[in-house]
Amino acid sequence: MRMTICSMLNYVDTKNGSFALVSACIWIGIFNSIRTVCRERDIVRREFRTGLNLRSYVVAHWLYEGCLCAVEALVVTVITRIMSLDHFIEEGVFLPPVVEMYVTFFLVTFSADALGLLVSSIVSSENTAMTVMPFVLIVQLVMSGAIFELDGALKALSSVTISRWGLAAICASAHANDMFDSYLYGRVEEQASTTGNLLGLWLILLVFAVIYAVFAVVALSFVDER
Repeated sequence: MRMTICSMLNYVDTKNGSFALVSACIWIGIFNSIRTVCRERDIVRREFRTGLNLRSYVVAHWLYEGCLCAVEALVVTVITRIMSLDHFIEEGVFLPPVVEMYVTFFLVTFSADALGLLVSSIVSSENTAMTVMPFVLIVQLVMSGAIFELDGALKALSSVTISRWGLAAICASAHANDMFDSYLYGRVEEQASTTGNLLGLWLILLVFAVIYAVFAVVALSFVDER
């Protein structure tokens, strides 16, 4: 019984820590790009009238932000590793745990960055972008499933948030499901520590980054009307 309680506490601590890391990555990503496009809106409007290719413009920002996110994810990974020297994950799913964490941190940050790029493409000013930013963050954090259990429509809605899948990816690498008695508490399938599941979670995060970039192009196609 005591072992079960300790395992459950380890699971809760792991999930809370994972939530904190996902929150940090999302905040970093969105803050990177939330003002990028709206800051250049007048230039984009003028260049669009003379034949600017919006896809090339967005992809250029997308690739640059991707490089920036790669560096930021490395910093987060190093800090996480240093701060957890005595209790870091001993074994990853199919790669060294520090590598899996780095990939997850990068994809979460990059997806959030692409989301910020989309918001920046929709709004018309930096002030508006910074006003919208807290609400975007709140939705991501509340819908992660870490604060409270999500059911029904809320759980379906959470499937389009970066936080839910980022949290699941970290918990999968940490073997969170193995930290408690599955017969008593059940297992979280999306946190399964299998190669297929982790790769699937990474793919979902990458797809988010691509979809947000596509929507940013669509939003900017109306730049001459707003």
